Amino acid sequence: MAFDHNDHYHRLVLRHVPGGCRTALDVGCGTGGFARRLADRGIAVDAVDPATEMIEAARARSERRGGRPGPRYRQADITRTELPGKHYDFISCLASIHHMPFGTVAELRDALAPGGALVILGCYRETSPVDRAWSLAAVPANAVARLAVRAAETIRAAGGSAAHGPEGVRSVRAPVRQPAMSLAAIRRETSELLPGATLRRLLFWRYLLVFRKSNSSR
Repeated sequence: MAFDHNDHYHRLVLRHVPGGCRTALDVGCGTGGFARRLADRGIAVDAVDPATEMIEAARARSERRGGRPGPRYRQADITRTELPGKHYDFISCLASIHHMPFGTVAELRDALAPGGALVILGCYRETSPVDRAWSLAAVPANAVARLAVRAAETIRAAGGSAAHGPEGVRSVRAPVRQPAMSLAAIRRETSELLPGATLRRLLFWRYLLVFRKSNSSR
């Protein structure tokens, strides 16, 4: 099992969940790992993904949780889904926004309840010397992380569970698409569609975008 850059940032994304959060939407949920972490906080989570095999795997993993509340999974293309307005206290997109037009964030913004937060852990296309410098800096850290994961998998294999994922369910691979937008282009679109949002570059070829909807928004 390879080191997962998205899973690595789960705790960082969770820090931006608003206090008293009751409802959440996880866009491009994959096998549901992050959605389940939200559900474990007592949040009612809608988790959507366009890939049927991802939703099937997510449901299978949730079934192994021993009756603990889980997300509501749905196979759906978020760009063709009508979202309830001003409904969700928290919306997350982990490495999924580059699979759709970036303008989709406008619909996600409108689906936020007043005081809600939209958090995007995104991927960007490297176009500048600064991008390449960050990429080079990530290589040794990534190698160390992969070695650590490989060691853990070796130990797990000795226990007879190597053929399955961390929750005892056969692993599935999420669809891969290379990002088309540069970080500079993402910043420009963000300033127009999500005024007041913050965007910062992260180490493992990712960026973190955080938008908070004003409590006075109507």
